[in-house]
Amino acid sequence: MNAEENTNNNSSEQAIPSEVGELRNHLYPIFLKVKSLHILIVGGGQVAEEKLAFLLKSSPDAKVTMVSPMFREATMELAKKGDVKLIKQRYHKRYLKGKHLVIATTNVPKVNLKVHKHCRKRSILVNVADNPPYCDFYMGGIVTKGNVKVAISTNGKSPTTAKRLRQFFEDVIPENIDDLVKNLNEYRKTIKGDFEQKVETLNEFTKGLIEKK
Repeated sequence: MNAEENTNNNSSEQAIPSEVGELRNHLYPIFLKVKSLHILIVGGGQVAEEKLAFLLKSSPDAKVTMVSPMFREATMELAKKGDVKLIKQRYHKRYLKGKHLVIATTNVPKVNLKVHKHCRKRSILVNVADNPPYCDFYMGGIVTKGNVKVAISTNGKSPTTAKRLRQFFEDVIPENIDDLVKNLNEYRKTIKGDFEQKVETLNEFTKGLIEKK
């Protein structure tokens, strides 16, 4: 009898050491339609510019407001490429009105923590750059090939690892993957039956797409 068989059937938790769960990434990944959301970036330095570039690269139709006493020239040029509003003022909680996501990037910790506190009070999701304990979400590595998008998270532990994984997937995912997605979408429309039957048919049809080495 092996170890699994020897455990108490009424105590399934004992079969999984608690430390295993602690090592897992417990984040729940979602893909946001940021075109219908309003995002605020607090700060105008290099980190703020990187966050804006990340947003616009992944979602060119994102609605973004940036508030800071100053903005880099490159940031102002980048803002022209999207639906971005620049406000040259110091942060104030009034700028949170109507916002759904907030990213704090200033080089003044006191200001960033104030942003976090204000967002928490208003139930607004907030990310304080480079400060995981004050982040409700992370902006991970993203690979986009047409309609296919892969997001990568290291649970805030190593952005560099996420970057390298992104580069890896950009290389291994074929450029014509979007053709497959579109063809399968058309094929799905021809399948008869209820939702479960369609899923079963598609699963069987696409089983050969992943080769087990």
